[in-house]
Amino acid sequence: MITYEYPLNERIRTLLRLEDLFDRNAHFLAGQTPEDHHVALATMFEILEAAGRADLKFDLMQELERQRQILLSFRNNPDISEDALSGALYEIEQASAGLLAMQGKIGHYLRENEWLMAIKNRIAIPGGVCEFDLPSYHYWLHRDSAVRQHDLAGWLSPIQPIRQALGIVLRLLRSSGRPEQQIAARGAYQLMLAGRVALMVRLRLAYGDAYVPEISASKYALNIRFLPPHMDHRPKQVDTDVSFELTFCNL
Repeated sequence: MITYEYPLNERIRTLLRLEDLFDRNAHFLAGQTPEDHHVALATMFEILEAAGRADLKFDLMQELERQRQILLSFRNNPDISEDALSGALYEIEQASAGLLAMQGKIGHYLRENEWLMAIKNRIAIPGGVCEFDLPSYHYWLHRDSAVRQHDLAGWLSPIQPIRQALGIVLRLLRSSGRPEQQIAARGAYQLMLAGRVALMVRLRLAYGDAYVPEISASKYALNIRFLPPHMDHRPKQVDTDVSFELTFCNL
């Protein structure tokens, strides 16, 4: 199955973007080549920008505390595993402690590093980090891969609590909904929300289904159009019924 996730507010949109960026950074950080580590560094700068929202840390701490209180209410419930509950509470408490220990604005220490900021300012320019523009960066890229990995991990380490916290929040969000099988008649699906509250919609299609969902939503309605995956011209809505799995997720 292929899963498509559509955030219904800006806060969840930011968390999903950061999750993608952290995952991409980890993938390229594990590589060995200068090209891998160039992408890892560029992604770190994207994380810095995406996480720069002033209230991100507060939002995550607030949500973790809310989830902790919910889990505490399940204490002594015979239908709930005490070991699983204790493990979940410990994970939330560790993530909250990590966020609390973060001082100042997210990534402020990176912004104070003139060498990194020189690369950040040039990296958005096509070809802007060629060796004749930034010879010191060219030198760093030719250092041993273990040295580069150590540097990259060190630069990102102080904001890893953000990744841990958003991972918990998104995992709880994704597990909160109940999937329902739906049919889009002639490629179109509309659902009036009628007061239904959700933070994210998850849509799943079978791998063999050559359809791409185009999703839009407001507080009143959810609209989905299924398009063929054409890449050489603007696709039109398919004219066949499409079966898909739909989940509304809320914390």
